[in-house]
Amino acid sequence: MRSYNLSSLFIKLTIIALSMVFILSCSPTRHVPEGSYLLNKVEIKTDAKEINKRDLPDYVRQMPNSYILGLFRMQLGIYNLAGNDTTKWWNRTLRRVGQQPVLLDTLLTDISGQQLLRFHQNKGYFDSEINTVIKTKGKTARIFYNIYSQIPYRIDKYSVDIPFQELETLSKDSTKSLIQRRMLFDVNQLDNERSRLSSIMRSDGYYNFTKDYIEYEADSTGHKIDVSIKLKDYLMDNKDTLEHTVFKRYHINKVIFNLQPALSTIMSNDAYDKKDTTHIGNYSVISPQRKFINLNSLLSANFIIPGNLFSDTDVEKTYASLNSLPPIKYTHISFTESASDSLQCLITIAEAKSFTFSSQAEITFTEGFWGTAGNFGVVHRNLFKGAESLTLQGRLALEKQVDVIAQEWGGQAGIRVPRVLIPFTNNEFRRNIRGATEFRGTFNYQFRPQEFSSTNVGGGIKYNWLKGKQNHILDLLNLNYVHFPWKSQEFVDYFIESGRYNRYSYEDYLIMRISYGTASSTYNPLRPMRNYFTYRYSVESAGNALFGIYKLLDIPTDLEGFYRAFNIRYSQYVRGEINTSFHQIIDKNNKFVYHAGFGSGIPYGNSEIIPFERRFYSGGANSVRGWGESQLGPGSYQRFDNRRRDYNQVGDIKLDLNFEYRAKMFWVLEGALFADAGNIWTVYNYANQAGGLFQLDTFWKEIALAYGMGLRMDFSFFLFRVDLGLKLYDPAITTGSRWVFPKSFSDMAMHIAIGYPF
Repeated sequence: MRSYNLSSLFIKLTIIALSMVFILSCSPTRHVPEGSYLLNKVEIKTDAKEINKRDLPDYVRQMPNSYILGLFRMQLGIYNLAGNDTTKWWNRTLRRVGQQPVLLDTLLTDISGQQLLRFHQNKGYFDSEINTVIKTKGKTARIFYNIYSQIPYRIDKYSVDIPFQELETLSKDSTKSLIQRRMLFDVNQLDNERSRLSSIMRSDGYYNFTKDYIEYEADSTGHKIDVSIKLKDYLMDNKDTLEHTVFKRYHINKVIFNLQPALSTIMSNDAYDKKDTTHIGNYSVISPQRKFINLNSLLSANFIIPGNLFSDTDVEKTYASLNSLPPIKYTHISFTESASDSLQCLITIAEAKSFTFSSQAEITFTEGFWGTAGNFGVVHRNLFKGAESLTLQGRLALEKQVDVIAQEWGGQAGIRVPRVLIPFTNNEFRRNIRGATEFRGTFNYQFRPQEFSSTNVGGGIKYNWLKGKQNHILDLLNLNYVHFPWKSQEFVDYFIESGRYNRYSYEDYLIMRISYGTASSTYNPLRPMRNYFTYRYSVESAGNALFGIYKLLDIPTDLEGFYRAFNIRYSQYVRGEINTSFHQIIDKNNKFVYHAGFGSGIPYGNSEIIPFERRFYSGGANSVRGWGESQLGPGSYQRFDNRRRDYNQVGDIKLDLNFEYRAKMFWVLEGALFADAGNIWTVYNYANQAGGLFQLDTFWKEIALAYGMGLRMDFSFFLFRVDLGLKLYDPAITTGSRWVFPKSFSDMAMHIAIGYPF
């Protein structure tokens, strides 16, 4: 990489900084009319110890204009750049991109105070009081909500007065009940208990039951409240309705799949054309002449079974399962009574588009060489009328390297079946595992005229399924064969024979691996302002099955003491990785994100080194961003050539620690400040990776540090990201201080990527 004087960069940054100062220094009250006040601050204080303070801002109708870092109101500053003449497009654009000043509205202030007070009362602080203070200065205002909670009311006794055994038993189960003695008299929690009981009842056949049939009676003495759960009085006065409607259990009599959405209601058996209807047992399919999905696929995704009791849980699972099928656009489920104690179910299904074509062109710049690449793909979402998806993808890349053209081309094909295909299992087992089976094959050819050519062929079988909030992925079989048909003599002499590159990375090899991974998140879309965690981990092993078979059959090794399959030395290793992140939400425009990642792998048995493609790398858009991709480590290893990629910069142990502040700026733009730490290391002391060995007493001195800033464009359906990272601590420096003060572009890296780094 060429080195430049940074004076031009500093000039640009200075101009940007001055522009920011100009925007932010504009009078924030420029567009505030006379007699009005710009809302500068809202502060909420409460002495209630058992209330989550983070819930309080949700009840305030007016909040100040958005801040960045708690200091700058950029969106307001951009709005204030606009003139008063709205006939000019420039002024209209600035007002649309910016944020209109939030003006004090005393009516909304009063409503906010009432809602804050009601929130406390609903939590059991019935005697709470609120003092709202508005302070003005010039044309700005600040609002202070001070809530004095007093002594809360608590539940002393909880009794059940329900003359129906099943509901009474559920209500009295103290191990699962949401109502407990000495808890706050929380109206929301009481309502949640009604919802819990209703959900259980409606999942056990009680089709007409709703939570509105349940109510509470409360009797207070001092700050203690005796609570009794009961049925509504009008139900108790009408025993016939209670027995024949509310507590009547329904079975599913028949299920009709309607593949013609124009038929929106359940009709009698004689009302629809017989030639368009198929009957199998208690299932029927109403379809046009061309049936876009077969009955077996519908049955595999259906949990509403004739003969079973009605269940809301089964309805929700059916919605989720059917809507996950690629050829289905939407689903609607309805019920009608077909007899005194049975229901007929109509499942209306609309067809989605079967084919999708995609293409993409790229301009690439790698190791100082410009190139172009093209990607194309096609997806058929209903290959065999059973919701099977066929995916075909291809790629062609060309790169001008001095006087020669390097090329890469290849593709992959995959079939995804929306069921977990496990031998010797019945339909009930497969239905209860909401998942899919994928079969895939890949091919890639790479030709680098001055170095080598390689062919990569692979394939495998993968299961993925969802259980609760966890997504599971099992690679039951993953085969990968890499062949090097040609290596230039210059490349062999300079990089392999000299020991600069590990020779095993450029020999034919075979990987047969199995892996398992899972990912989960505590994010709640109904409470987006709550902090949340994400977790992701995986473990894989390769070569163990082959090694065991060869040992069992007493197959001899080669002259070097290693086993070979089809005259190819196969890899044997184990590898694991874990990543977690914590999202700390400040407000709707500001958040802090913390990330930690660790990975480790070790070769053994038939391998001395993990295959190149399965080793870890450091640096890049999702790692330590002061370095380019795979340009950091391992350990204190020094690159032998800064003008080209160094294939030794991979390792067996990886550590990533990241912190990022994200702020919404204006329009679709978001800003970020970040700090990264991490590196990779090797588990063995490889001669061609000097300084890369992980050692407990020195590894902490080899943790690289970087910092920087980023700009993101959030288009909802995807996020475009540009990050500029600068080196702060470089473990590869062996003489002098490892602390870096950027002097050239070699001390920084720019990254362009899609999506957040973590």
